Amino acid sequence: MSGVGRKKGILEVFKFATYVTIPIVMMSMFANNTENLDRIIRNRAYVVYPPEGPRPPSGDEIREMVKKNKTVS
Repeated sequence: MSGVGRKKGILEVFKFATYVTIPIVMMSMFANNTENLDRIIRNRAYVVYPPEGPRPPSGDEIREMVKKNKTVS
């Protein structure tokens, strides 16, 4: 720290401690209390799926439809 000075050195130590501490504290909050994580996930629903529509016909149903169309034509 020869070129930095004492006040800037203390500031750098504080910033580094902050950058390291905040993620650790946040992770421990969610890892130890899953209710917090569940609440945040429910509040932030980024993907909203539309209601489910009718299912496409199965392979057997398609074959039956083709057979009906051949006999009708």
